[in-house]
Amino acid sequence: MNAIELSLFASRITAVCDEMGAVLRRAAFSTNIKDRLDFSCAVFDPMGRLCAQAAHIPVHLGSMAYAMQDLVDRPDWSPGDMVIVNDPYLGGTHLPDVTLIAPVYSGSRCIGFVANRAHHADIGAQSPGSMPVSRSLEEEGLVIPPTHLLRDGDIVSSTWQRIVDSTASPVQMKGDLAAQMSANRSGIARLQHLCGEDVDHYLAGLDAINVYGERLASHALSAIPDGRYRFADIMDDDGAGNEDIRIAVELQVSQARVDVDFSGTAEQVAGNINCPLSVAAAAVFYVFRCLMPAHTPACDGSFRALHIRAPAGCLVNARRPAAVAAGNVETSSRIVDVVMGALAQAVPAQLPAASQGTMNNIAMGARGDGNSWDYYETLGGGTGGGGRYPGLSAVQSHMTNTLNTPVEVLELEYPLRIHRYAVRDGSGGAGRHAGGDGLVREYEFLAPATVTLLTERRRHAPWGLDGGASGRPGENRLNGQVLPGKISLSVSAGDRLTVCTPGGGGWGGRTTG
Repeated sequence: MNAIELSLFASRITAVCDEMGAVLRRAAFSTNIKDRLDFSCAVFDPMGRLCAQAAHIPVHLGSMAYAMQDLVDRPDWSPGDMVIVNDPYLGGTHLPDVTLIAPVYSGSRCIGFVANRAHHADIGAQSPGSMPVSRSLEEEGLVIPPTHLLRDGDIVSSTWQRIVDSTASPVQMKGDLAAQMSANRSGIARLQHLCGEDVDHYLAGLDAINVYGERLASHALSAIPDGRYRFADIMDDDGAGNEDIRIAVELQVSQARVDVDFSGTAEQVAGNINCPLSVAAAAVFYVFRCLMPAHTPACDGSFRALHIRAPAGCLVNARRPAAVAAGNVETSSRIVDVVMGALAQAVPAQLPAASQGTMNNIAMGARGDGNSWDYYETLGGGTGGGGRYPGLSAVQSHMTNTLNTPVEVLELEYPLRIHRYAVRDGSGGAGRHAGGDGLVREYEFLAPATVTLLTERRRHAPWGLDGGASGRPGENRLNGQVLPGKISLSVSAGDRLTVCTPGGGGWGGRTTG
């Protein structure tokens, strides 16, 4: 392929992922998918190597890119099959993220795979929202190893029923799974049309995308000076009594190859901030992708120069059955911070100060005959200031890319009222380029409910760079009383929960005159 043909081919593959996402959003039942857009779609080659993805959720896509080759080797495939998985230790992230994988055939020849991953607010945990303050994987809900959900186009009823029966909202689960299947069917149809009769030309195009991505990535990484760069940061706590949990990284850069070593990171903990290595890899991929040109394809070749090591049994490479519900959301955010902190020593002008460093996870709901509900959302905050720009205020940052849930939707669907939703003025760190401000969201409960908070940066503030000040830590309050960063509690009608999210760190000391 010449350069123009390759560009067109890459755009068409990416458009397939975009269309899959559009189908999933429009067909889904849950607020989590249709309003927050907590899902991701991607295309892989016959060996499970990433070839294209939509601009969806970084932690979903990076972890799929890392783990998909192992996943596609496990089942035996035939046309019309779909495999479902959420096991974090077998290619998933945390249990609410349910992945559907489907092979794509041209005649009798497998030409690749399509996959989508979507967050389900109810995956069978005892606590509503399925994001409990847990101590083992089994407490977090239904664990699904790679299992056929469809065989030759027909639903495997035993698998389907096992999943649907695990939830308190079976109609919603059926609707969302059907939407995920429809998204994959859309991707299959589009790729078969794109492939046409010339399978070899299509597969050559996939190889060319990866070669091109590898070349662009190599050029970008060669701008990082060779050397060793170290940084460490702290997780507030694990929700199980352990505090100040260290994540450390060393980057060894040599001739456009980067070895990322997490030795020195704390061992896995009793609480649920542990994460599998695939999640740690997603965070690493994300940071380095930010250093590459915008037109770099999101493919396997773009990440081949990155080599990740983490001791087995540490916080970022946990062993089964460690709890991982918050590792996917909170620990991944801190991994971004430490990798950026290390890179800031090498290319300081290209890296911002720390952003809010948390997704501010709020899960809530109730159980009752005919009156069960589950809801989950993440909240934006401030991003760090950079060498040429101030931080942004009240936005989702880094490993999450979901939308804000509109107040109107929240109040229509659930027994909730939003009393305040505003920018948290003055929470960004001062500096030549100030950090962005966090936000304030105040909920009133109109009926009894159970609420779980999984939040970070409540004790350790997002750091500034080059003399910039730290952002303000976040704060959670119930009826005015300060709450821990990670807690599950019961609330009554009339209670008010206020979540104040962190601001980003500032960049550069203040100038005078």
